[in-house]
Amino acid sequence: MASSYSSSSSGPRTWKYRVFTSFHGPDVRKTFLSHLRKQFNINGISMFDDQGIERGQTIAPELTRAIRQSRISILVLSKNYASSSWCLDELVEILKCKKEMGQIVMTVFYSGVDPSDVREQTGDFGDVFKKTCVGKREEEMRKWSQALTDAGNIAGEHLLNWDNESEMIEKIARDVSNKLNSTISRDFEDLVGIEAHLQKMQSLLHLDEKDGAMIVGICGPAGIGKTTIARALHSRISSTFQLSCFMENIKGSCNSGLDEYGLKLRLQELLLSKILNQNGMKINHLGMIPERLCDQKVLIILDDVDDLQQLEALANDTNWFGHGSRIIVTTEDQELLEKQCINITYHVDFPTIEEACEILCRYAFKQSWAPYGFENLAEIATELCGNLPLGLRVMGSMLRGKKEEDWESILNMLENGTIPKIHALLRVGFDSLDENEQTLFLLIAVFFNYENDGHVKTMLADSSLDVRLGLKTLAYKSLIQLSAEGEIVMHTLLQQVGIQATQKHELRKRQILTDTDDILDALENDSGSISLMGISFDTSTIKDSIEISPKALKRMRNLQFLWIYNTRWDSNVRVHLPEDMDFPPRLKLLHWEEYPGACLPHTLRTEHLVELNLENSKLKHLWKGTQPLGNLKELNLKASYNLEELPDLANATNLEILDVGECQSLVEIHSSVGNLPKLEELDMNLCRNLQVVPSLFNLSSLEKVSIMGCDRLRKLPDMSATITELRIVDTMLEEFTASIMLWSSLEGLSISGSVIPGVFSTQPHVVKLMVERSGADIERIPDCIKDLYGLERLWIIGCPKLASLPELPWSLTTLGVWNCESLETLEPFPLGSEIENLYFTDCLKLDEEARRIIIQQRSCQAFLPGRNIPAEFNHRAIGNSLTICSNACSGFKMCVIVSPKSEMEDAEDIELMCCISRNGCPTENFIFPLPSEVQSEHLAIFHSDDVIEQYSEILFEFSSSTQDVVIIECGVMCLVEETNSEQLFDN
Repeated sequence: MASSYSSSSSGPRTWKYRVFTSFHGPDVRKTFLSHLRKQFNINGISMFDDQGIERGQTIAPELTRAIRQSRISILVLSKNYASSSWCLDELVEILKCKKEMGQIVMTVFYSGVDPSDVREQTGDFGDVFKKTCVGKREEEMRKWSQALTDAGNIAGEHLLNWDNESEMIEKIARDVSNKLNSTISRDFEDLVGIEAHLQKMQSLLHLDEKDGAMIVGICGPAGIGKTTIARALHSRISSTFQLSCFMENIKGSCNSGLDEYGLKLRLQELLLSKILNQNGMKINHLGMIPERLCDQKVLIILDDVDDLQQLEALANDTNWFGHGSRIIVTTEDQELLEKQCINITYHVDFPTIEEACEILCRYAFKQSWAPYGFENLAEIATELCGNLPLGLRVMGSMLRGKKEEDWESILNMLENGTIPKIHALLRVGFDSLDENEQTLFLLIAVFFNYENDGHVKTMLADSSLDVRLGLKTLAYKSLIQLSAEGEIVMHTLLQQVGIQATQKHELRKRQILTDTDDILDALENDSGSISLMGISFDTSTIKDSIEISPKALKRMRNLQFLWIYNTRWDSNVRVHLPEDMDFPPRLKLLHWEEYPGACLPHTLRTEHLVELNLENSKLKHLWKGTQPLGNLKELNLKASYNLEELPDLANATNLEILDVGECQSLVEIHSSVGNLPKLEELDMNLCRNLQVVPSLFNLSSLEKVSIMGCDRLRKLPDMSATITELRIVDTMLEEFTASIMLWSSLEGLSISGSVIPGVFSTQPHVVKLMVERSGADIERIPDCIKDLYGLERLWIIGCPKLASLPELPWSLTTLGVWNCESLETLEPFPLGSEIENLYFTDCLKLDEEARRIIIQQRSCQAFLPGRNIPAEFNHRAIGNSLTICSNACSGFKMCVIVSPKSEMEDAEDIELMCCISRNGCPTENFIFPLPSEVQSEHLAIFHSDDVIEQYSEILFEFSSSTQDVVIIECGVMCLVEETNSEQLFDN
């Protein structure tokens, strides 16, 4: 007989069921099988009851389907198993699925049955089998016999080897769980040889060992597949860790221009931001990784490491991480691993000839073998690729659809190359493109990698390039990847091919300059050619300052893309401009960080500009008068501290983004901005002297406006009805215009007062401010805020006189109130409200009714001042853990008291972690982000939807990511299904 349990799987095919158990009912149903079912329930594995299936002489059709749709089959080979032709037919079908579909088969030799008796059909087991065979056809008996032989050869659990049957059953359940958890994501199902790599890596990682942490290296040449193996491994095992992250493409980070300490700080910020899911984290010392992660079981993959400083910054000691943690480092440099004393390393071997040929064929022919006539060519191509997976993939894509004679020509070109094989392989893909496709490839490599395809199409709109078809061709040949959102991604090796390709032509014939010496020659000596399309110039690569020749850029009449940047971000001015410098006439992209002039030259022709980025410039003015700006889509003047005015932008009818944030000398936004029909984002944050902003009511495309930190701007400008995100100063609420009634699209509103914390990185969309302002603070929020029917997020920050909150929109899901020291009351949330997050940090005067409203929100996480666990949480314990017993409930609410050890004015963001275990098995993990700068004891409340259907012992364990925050007490309440109101019960 059989049973199974259904679910979907992420294996290489879609499995309807996870487990199918084949057994002889009278032998085991009321004993072994019932105990196995109970253990499976404890481990979260359920089994179907098969007694509803009618028995017969042949296997039932529904069981045949169930076998074929199951990921794992378990054979319980008891004494009378072979007495049932039904069981024997099941066995034949199971082994057929094992061979054809890769089904996992596990065996249990039960009730005195020895594997050799099954294998050879001897002993009592053999006698039973012989009786079953009486009167059967020869072919049927042969299939049964062979199936039993094969089953006897499958290693499994043998009851005679166990002193305790229950311990054997526990191990079987663990093995089933591990095998189900080890199925690989569908993202990697077609990768040749990936399973073998993963099995070897998992054996090195010793995932069953819980003591201590471990660092393991993956080493091999570029293009061998290190990153792919690491990604597949992350996909497979990350769910078994509390926290995990994949730090990609770390190579080159040591060339950022930062000193060693600054570099390590930056790398640690990136890692912590990613693993803790907090964008833009800032830290002030190098002890943050061990402080945050020393008690966490983490999986961290450091991909493409090429410098010892990177490892010293990110994984210098295994003691930085909690027990059971695994750190995986991929690199081309074996010596680097040895210097860091990383002694466990997986060296990625080249695939076998057969595997390499299959990789090439999958990309060239979309099948695992070469069709007739191409067998020899495929072998030659595989050999010339040196079995390098990346080269095989690129080569196969390039050869797809080519005729035999084209193959021979391309292979001859590859074979006769004089550059190293890996570069030759990648270069061949570039050389296979026509002239226009090559130009597009080079432009992406230098200017547009990771840009949106729409942006690239706009930049090249009036060129002779067919961008849509070109992008499709590059993606087809595996030279770029196009995401579903349209992002263009080119592999760094291919990008390097493009950069090197720009330097192969004679200087006068080059379309793009990237080499520093060539650029200096062109700018100082007027040697730039008329054929130049683009210049990408890192000014930090020059030793001395340069004087640009007045006519240098004018000679480059076809120059469209000028990108000048400084990776070091230092204050040294390296580029000096002549007063009468001429710009080329066809510029579309002008990206010049730290532009040294006070004004752009009058020779700049703006009619072709699509993007003008002059961040951190010395500009006081852009230009005088009105300019033709019909193609301009983005204008970024951020942190141009000397900028005193904006020009007339009336002709910028296609402008979508305007950023003047941190322009501290700017007093007025030009009135023309109020009539830009396509403007989507306007950022004026921290323009401290800004006093005049025109009405934005007529901006039909406007979505995001930021005016935080503009404390001299007292009046809120009229807003367009299309606004979705708004960040303002609290005094602007006093003059909320009638247009608020039209803001049906507003989803996020941030209001800042005079007492603003210095760090707000728990909410990455809130600008980090250090604003002090004297003067009146608001005492109330206008009642009309309830009419913002689409509002989902409301943040109120540092309003010390605010005493109450009015009725808020029913659409609100997040309410954050910080440092509102006078706040006492709030109105109940409207019926049907689905509030999810409530923060009342340092709002110390909340009255009892307000606290009741906050605490009784059922499916909500909340943070508010408090020193006592509320009475509703009837299970309580001092400290950070609590065990309860529950018969049935539809979820839980948890509450903990957290207390800072001292004032945390400069503290980093912190997280509260909760791990829930049921009957000894972890079931859920939660991370609750807590605001920084908490000054007193607070309650953190959150919930779980984990449904309990039978008696269980449930352990709740709470921890903090920093030692600066102590968990004093915790409490839990069980929830039941709501009827007319929330119900609680104690059990």
